Amino acid sequence: MTTSRRLADRKVGKFERNITKRGSVPETTTKKGNDYPVGPMLLGFFIFVVIGSSLFQIIRTATSGGMA
Repeated sequence: MTTSRRLADRKVGKFERNITKRGSVPETTTKKGNDYPVGPMLLGFFIFVVIGSSLFQIIRTATSGGMA
């Protein structure tokens, strides 16, 4: 076999191995479970602040007669 033929066969073999590996993702890379980036206390605090500030704004607008 010539050198170019050996290189071509090596490339074909590498390509064929790559084709058979496609789509097989290991189970460890997929996320499982309910891991939130923020804790429940911080999430509750944010919700409290947003809802509280909107209620405060509604009350303030209602008491000032619609002119903020």
